[in-house]
Amino acid sequence: MAYVITQPCCNDASCVDVCPVNCIHPTPDEKPFATTEMLYIDPDTCIDCGACVEECPVEAIYAENDLDEVDEPYLDINAQYYTKHPIGPDWPEPLKLPQIDAALGTLHVAVVGSGPAACYAAMELTAKPRVEVDIFDRLPTPYGLVRAGVAPDHPGTKGVTDQFRSVVGKRTVHCHFNVEVGRDVSHEELLAHHHAVIYAVGAAGDRTLGIPGEDLVGSHAATEFVAWYNGHPDYADRTFDLSGERAVIVGNGNVALDVARILVTDPEILAKTDLAEHALEALRASNIREVVVLGRRGPAQAAYTNPELLALGRMPHVDIVVDPEEAVLDPASRAFIDGDEAEPSQRHKVRQVEEFARRTADPAKKRIVLRFLTSPVEILGTDTVESVRIAKNELVTDASGRLSAKPSDVTSTLDTGLVLRSIGYRGQPVAGIPFDDRRGVIPNENGRVIDPETGAPVPGVYVAGWIKRGPTGVIGTNKYCSAETVRMLIDDFCAGRLDAPAEREALDRLIAERAPDAVDYQGWQRIDKTERAGGRAAGRTRTKLITIESMLAAARAET
Repeated sequence: MAYVITQPCCNDASCVDVCPVNCIHPTPDEKPFATTEMLYIDPDTCIDCGACVEECPVEAIYAENDLDEVDEPYLDINAQYYTKHPIGPDWPEPLKLPQIDAALGTLHVAVVGSGPAACYAAMELTAKPRVEVDIFDRLPTPYGLVRAGVAPDHPGTKGVTDQFRSVVGKRTVHCHFNVEVGRDVSHEELLAHHHAVIYAVGAAGDRTLGIPGEDLVGSHAATEFVAWYNGHPDYADRTFDLSGERAVIVGNGNVALDVARILVTDPEILAKTDLAEHALEALRASNIREVVVLGRRGPAQAAYTNPELLALGRMPHVDIVVDPEEAVLDPASRAFIDGDEAEPSQRHKVRQVEEFARRTADPAKKRIVLRFLTSPVEILGTDTVESVRIAKNELVTDASGRLSAKPSDVTSTLDTGLVLRSIGYRGQPVAGIPFDDRRGVIPNENGRVIDPETGAPVPGVYVAGWIKRGPTGVIGTNKYCSAETVRMLIDDFCAGRLDAPAEREALDRLIAERAPDAVDYQGWQRIDKTERAGGRAAGRTRTKLITIESMLAAARAET
């Protein structure tokens, strides 16, 4: 018997640290870790000790004998990774943080943001003695995209918040929620009251298509739709036209599949999750029966991961439809998939699409249609979206040898009243900090922010997460990313490169004056308790508060 990693895997890599025989890969120091869909257990090396099961924050690891039938494909997915990447004789070299000399006193760090990268950074910092952390977030609630981005029907993925709760609740961590850096406190003031500031603000923007009609009513960023159904207070009052029978999603990454799944899932199934109440009511009244997902390249280059693709195939009363002709790979892609360079995960995605293409659709069921080699060239309509014109693409090899999509003259039109673009997140500038507009990140080297004019590090300023590396990876990818940044910060502190901050009490006075509605950890706990109580009354995990006012009222409530 061996253990198997399944769909909820968040790439946190906690399991790697406790494995006594080094059978879980890729490890954070290995090159494939940066792009891997998930982690994998080698069945031939696993000794069935079960240490990884207890360590996994999202309960993604099971004994092979305990797998449900729907999870049995993960037996092959785990094993196939090692046909491409056999285990070598060497143990991985873990990232080790330097010791802090007690004579240096207490290290004070501000962390801006409270999502995964921020929480992992705080976790790494407070694992050291004599370190105090102030966490700032403009919302009254923490956890970033884990709260406002992870799909409600993926509750296992949200289990990572148990780890985050343990760190934000530490005595050496001070939470300042509902405090916006740049409005209530400036970057310069943060730096004056801390040795260092880590920006872990994610990538709040979205990329645009740049085609005619993109600004019509009914054309939205998928990120807005995700924030809407997850109850983000900035988006709770948005409306989406669900009166038609078809929605079109541009892009085929994991967010696109999440949105497609939510649009056609039985609302009574969603009623058991933490989906926002206003979204649940809208979906109950929805007429949408078909969601078309447009991918500009072929099945071999699709952006989604295998766990998300497999999850589509498990949906009750929903057909996954693929045109058999679009499932056929072009010669270059076929040669790649059949060759030695392809990853097992890429081959599995192709096989799964081919299996979908062999299925016979039931006209009585709702459906998700996966299209390949298609790109929108124009969104049509007078005042609102009425249809989208799409072009058939051809894959051509560019100068770098990469296959890219080139639109042909062959076009067709899909009638729809709702178009959601899901072509990627993009970082936004932070006042007073250098910004690389082309890449949408803060320029840095291993987390140290770099002045682009001089090439030198900006003293005391660091980044972690998507604003550091771009919107890549999954939740757990941020753990190693943040640890790397913290290592740079501690190196600088120990080397005397960070200025001593002003007194701590001055920061408290400043926040009390500028942000009287700031929410501390106890306030967040009261919000959390209120939401959970509302959920219990409705038979749900929680009922989210969706306005700042209701959150603040809960935070101030008497215990």
